[in-house]
Amino acid sequence: MPRPHGFTYEQRRDGSVVLTHLGRAAGVLRGARAEKFLAEVESGDSQLVMARWTGSYRFGNERQAGNHPRNQGGRTGRG
Repeated sequence: MPRPHGFTYEQRRDGSVVLTHLGRAAGVLRGARAEKFLAEVESGDSQLVMARWTGSYRFGNERQAGNHPRNQGGRTGRG
C-alpha cells in the first residue's frame, strides 16, 4: 500500500484546524475533535493520521478491484 502524502494542517487562532491535501481543503476540525486530532498527529505518523481524519485513507485494493469481472462494465468475456 502506498504511503499517504501531500497532507498539511494549519491550526487557527480560534482553535480550529484546517486540513488540506495537495493544496485543496480537505476538512475543518473544531473543538474537542481538533484537540484530539492535534494530540494524535503529534504522537504518530502525521501523514497517515491526516489521511484517516479526512477520510482519504486508501486500503490499496482499488486498482485490483477495477480488474475484477464484476467491474468490467457489462463485458462478460463470453463468446
